[in-house]
Amino acid sequence: MPEGDSVWKVARSLEKVIAGREVVRSDFRVPQLATRDLSGRSVVAVDTHGKHLLTRFSGNATLHSHLLMDGEWKTTRPGKRLPPHLQRMVRVVIETTGGSAWGLRMHQLELVPTDQEHRVVGHLGPDPLRSDWDAPEAVRRLRSEPSVPIVSALLDQTKMAGLGNLWANELCFLAGVSPWTPAGDVDLERLVERAATMLHHSATVPGAYQATTGLGRPGQSHWIYGRVTGGCRRCKGPVRRVDEVANDRANRITYWCPHCQPGPGPEARQR
Repeated sequence: MPEGDSVWKVARSLEKVIAGREVVRSDFRVPQLATRDLSGRSVVAVDTHGKHLLTRFSGNATLHSHLLMDGEWKTTRPGKRLPPHLQRMVRVVIETTGGSAWGLRMHQLELVPTDQEHRVVGHLGPDPLRSDWDAPEAVRRLRSEPSVPIVSALLDQTKMAGLGNLWANELCFLAGVSPWTPAGDVDLERLVERAATMLHHSATVPGAYQATTGLGRPGQSHWIYGRVTGGCRRCKGPVRRVDEVANDRANRITYWCPHCQPGPGPEARQR
């Protein structure tokens, strides 16, 4: 699933192709936007807030998209198209003088006035990948509900934006706490500092993408996430997995090492 660093990297790839360019054709293939036309506008900027992508156009227009589980943006050079087998998945095309951006499997797509972007992202917490990153505010928000399990607090985008399931699980491991430890019992200042450093490193350093161990080789990039078979990379003991609760963002698939992460078990899940 795309996380904050994933979306930030998508924004940079779009920026290289369409930023500063004039739109020569737009094609929205979703009912609510089918009659909208961005032709003649220029692409002012491609920005992110957490997992949300904001493509800004001249004339006070922003295209807001969220990749959710399987959304994707692809780019092509001027005059080129995506292969036919991908065309049925396309929900929006932004063709510019510098190339085209294609939005595939977009489940959330809307146009809003740029000066009203708060309508779609104003609820989000501080994002470590933005210039307005506010670590003390992220700590304050995480601490505002001290009884909530830390893994659920980290997944709450209104507290700190950009952390998905991979990061929440790995950060709990690196903090040495059970995922179900109450947020108020965790050193949140240190955890937020570590989260921000790791997310920024993952997004900006070549070869470091989501390699929480510092090793990019297959099977060695995570401490416990996805390692039920391989075991904990620190103590070599078993890694446990608890399945997600359907339609519950606070209780996603959770991995943890009971030896390295003492504390409450899954019975302490947020209800």
